[in-house]
Amino acid sequence: MRLVVLGGGESGVGTAILGKNKGYDVFVSDYGKIKENYKEVLINNGIAWEEEKHTEELILNADVVMKSPGIPEKKSAIVIKLIEKGIPVISEIEFAASFTKAITIGITGSNGKTTTTMLTYHLLKSAGLNVALGGNIGKSFAWQVAEDKFDSYVLELSSFQLDGIINYKPHIAIITNISPDHLDRYDYKYENYIASKFRITMNQTEDDFLIYDADDEAIAEWLKNNKTKAQLIPFSLTKKFEMGAFIKEKTMEVNIINEEEFTMETETMALEGKHNMKNAMAATSVAKLMKIRNSTIRESLSNFQGVEHRLEKVLKIQNVQYINDSKATNVNATFFALDSMNTPTVWIVGGVDKGNDYNELMSLVREKVKAIICLGVDNKKIINVFGDVVDVMIEVNTMEDAVKMAQRLSEKGDTVLLSPACASFDLFENYEDRGNQFKQAVKHL
Repeated sequence: MRLVVLGGGESGVGTAILGKNKGYDVFVSDYGKIKENYKEVLINNGIAWEEEKHTEELILNADVVMKSPGIPEKKSAIVIKLIEKGIPVISEIEFAASFTKAITIGITGSNGKTTTTMLTYHLLKSAGLNVALGGNIGKSFAWQVAEDKFDSYVLELSSFQLDGIINYKPHIAIITNISPDHLDRYDYKYENYIASKFRITMNQTEDDFLIYDADDEAIAEWLKNNKTKAQLIPFSLTKKFEMGAFIKEKTMEVNIINEEEFTMETETMALEGKHNMKNAMAATSVAKLMKIRNSTIRESLSNFQGVEHRLEKVLKIQNVQYINDSKATNVNATFFALDSMNTPTVWIVGGVDKGNDYNELMSLVREKVKAIICLGVDNKKIINVFGDVVDVMIEVNTMEDAVKMAQRLSEKGDTVLLSPACASFDLFENYEDRGNQFKQAVKHL
């Protein structure tokens, strides 16, 4: 059996190692450059590879192809040819899942999935379970299946990874929320993107669970018009459920069939903000399904450290709080960030626009934002929407200038919030680089 891996990054190399372990004839092909550390792994494992090209005669003879999630199937010439030939093109998740009997918890959504994944992992790990973290985070799922023996995996899954599944099903699936994102990969049709997210539940059975945000319109609409066999566990900030998770008078309640009810006062949790209450409800629902004791869950929810670049408190300088929310790459994520601000806010925004509708933020900007700093190559759209709404609006093109300007514009008791609502590729390598530059600039004030 010949396995061809397209993309020599973390998921690609992990899949290649697992494939080699399972007796496949493996070939890795990357149209860009492969990082030196990954080349070394491939060489040490005797795996054939190429970079900066796709040699058709070495690829089109595959029995199965694993495509890295970053490769768009509708625009990649080699992927189009593979599909035309009827050769299965799958994701790392699909490939790796077939070689493990471990329980998987799959988490997807437009926002909140990283925090929910990390929190779920923290809850299970703290309870002593033999659990690993994978998918979009950390070490490749396939690599871990090849080298380790875990009883369960908590997997962050993007829509691109879900597009490449055929038989994979998580025992527990979470959809945190759905808002328009990555539409360029889905023919600019929101319904295609929604359908892609719901692939997480397509193979689930009556023995599996789907945990979902019952306040989310796109999710509610899909569930009204489509069926899943999985047992449904909703969570909500406003609704109450016999089976599900909700907030009642500043207390989070989680009820799962045959399990003791879980309650915890929201102000004793480490995470703040409404969106984080939702992430906590989703993760706690998993912990209850995995039979973790209430006392352990409470302790873990009160000591969780949060996710880097997501509403990360950097420093307080002269009583001004600087917050790094660089991971907010769409309007919905920034909405949650602004909504959780309780003090006058200097907002740093901008980057590569993904077809954003900034009007969704209008009421929050009017209420909470005292000044806007536009950090991007093209800020026209932001200026057009908010130019008349705030007293001060300034354009800069380096992070250092943005932070210095924010310091000038802020007063005691204010917050400086980096929440870009955009991708980062105009001025930065990625959102991590953008967040790290912000933190560095704050530390140098």
